[in-house]
Amino acid sequence: MPSVKPQFESLARIKVVGVGGAGGKAVTRMLQSRLRGIEFVAINTDAQDLHHASANKKLLIGKDVTRGLGGGMDPALGRQAAENSRDDIRNVVDNADMIFVTAGLGGSTGSGAGPIVAEIARQTGALVVGVVTRPFSFEGVQRAHIAEVAWENLAANVDAIITIFNDRILTLIDQKTSVLGAFAMADDILRQAVKGISDLVATPGLINVDFADVKAVMQEAGTSLIGIGQGSGKTRAQDAARSAAESALLDLSINGARRVLFTISGTPDMTMQEVNEAAKIITESIDPGAKIIFGAVVEDKSRRGPMRITLIASGFPGKEKPKSQSNLQIFRRESSNHSNADAKNPKEVVIDEDTKDPFEVPAFMRRKNQ
Repeated sequence: MPSVKPQFESLARIKVVGVGGAGGKAVTRMLQSRLRGIEFVAINTDAQDLHHASANKKLLIGKDVTRGLGGGMDPALGRQAAENSRDDIRNVVDNADMIFVTAGLGGSTGSGAGPIVAEIARQTGALVVGVVTRPFSFEGVQRAHIAEVAWENLAANVDAIITIFNDRILTLIDQKTSVLGAFAMADDILRQAVKGISDLVATPGLINVDFADVKAVMQEAGTSLIGIGQGSGKTRAQDAARSAAESALLDLSINGARRVLFTISGTPDMTMQEVNEAAKIITESIDPGAKIIFGAVVEDKSRRGPMRITLIASGFPGKEKPKSQSNLQIFRRESSNHSNADAKNPKEVVIDEDTKDPFEVPAFMRRKNQ
């Protein structure tokens, strides 16, 4: 009997929404990787930055708030821009089963508008996953505080959140790694997550996994991990499993996870023993009572090839999804002496007009954004 390929309309509709400068750059790089069946959206308050982004749809928000000039380091402006553009945002995120919201935290648009975009996305009924970066330590305490508040706001308005720590990049690169190459490493986490899930729901398997399975693991999940591992040679099963289960950039492993989905793909010579070895590595460190969903795909190739594992893990102890915040007015703008800012609670980040100096941003970051 010939195999029946599902029509595109029957597959999960996936959108990737980049919010702010970092989010737009991530979307641009992903679009260049030619992932099929994914719609890419860029949202920004900075018209110039948005012009240089590549996306299927672009949306300039808050024209009456920022006049298309961006929000500097004021997340209150980013938030207000999103609030004033709710209908426009809803129009570009609607009609999707799953939405990835990606942003860099610590500035204006990603930090302020990102949580609003996520909230609107969830109101459409989609499964919403946040993929965000946290700033480098050298970017200062104020930016770190903005990022912390933004992370809490975003985590409360997505089903699952994947957090990339920029400081971890510095531990993984050598002296010759370019700035663009370093940031591409962080963007690759998003690419892997989107590709992994789109492949899961689009590829029929010997033991099939569908979008309902993905939703069972990621809905209301909180901190999550999505990993893709590949292995070749005699130890291909073990290598693929270990690679999928750990991500140095996320600073997170599957230890203690209570919800796990993994699919093993291989050529026809893949043995049951190899499947068992890979599964054992993945399941030995998760919660003993974890919900496990397993899938297997035998690729239509005659020669021996690599094994690939796609893994989604969630339900980590102490990292559950926080309760939704109906009022996101945490950021506020004041004109006061910023010498007292460090004494304030991190949840009340005060950003003075005097501190919006572009030279607060590291030089290499300014050059990258020009």
